[in-house]
Amino acid sequence: MRILARFMLSASDLMHFPAPSVPEIAFLGRSNVGKSSVINALVGTKLARTSNTPGRTRSINFYEVRKAGQPTPEVLFADLPGYGYAKVSREISEDWARFVDPYLHQRSTLALCLALVDSNIPPQESDKQLVEFLAAKGRPHLLVATKCDRLSGNKLSQAMQTLKEAYKGTPIVAFSAKTGVGKDELWNQIRSVASKAQAS
Repeated sequence: MRILARFMLSASDLMHFPAPSVPEIAFLGRSNVGKSSVINALVGTKLARTSNTPGRTRSINFYEVRKAGQPTPEVLFADLPGYGYAKVSREISEDWARFVDPYLHQRSTLALCLALVDSNIPPQESDKQLVEFLAAKGRPHLLVATKCDRLSGNKLSQAMQTLKEAYKGTPIVAFSAKTGVGKDELWNQIRSVASKAQAS
């Protein structure tokens, strides 16, 4: 199924968020975990800008996503600023306090939070804190283990097992923006949550 997507707006202030409409899917994770690459893989085009410079995204970027032939958006994707990169962590933590926290706390149309973690490195404390925060706020969330194409066979199995143990009870999707592994599974999760949100 062909997906049509377009950049909607960039907001670094509560007042600039788009008016609540369709279900929103938030992409969260450490700087350089591959948020933009995951978004681009899901929509099949270079929609979100990728950068080798950690901390480049300093606002929430909203994207309208719809199925080809449909006049209205199916969901909005919200690409949130990364965290955990020392050089810009203080500025980023100020950004989080100013507009990211309110978005995660108050946004009525936020249907699902995707917490992206790098499958190639051990579980990070900042990622655990994020998942605990989402659970405490009652926000539906799942883990997306990125860059899994860099691990083969046993190593990938071991990495996924380590993540399952670190994030007990949190659903995990192994994902590769390069090979497309996990794309269909992630779309299924997104659509399932979005349809429930629209029905309620």
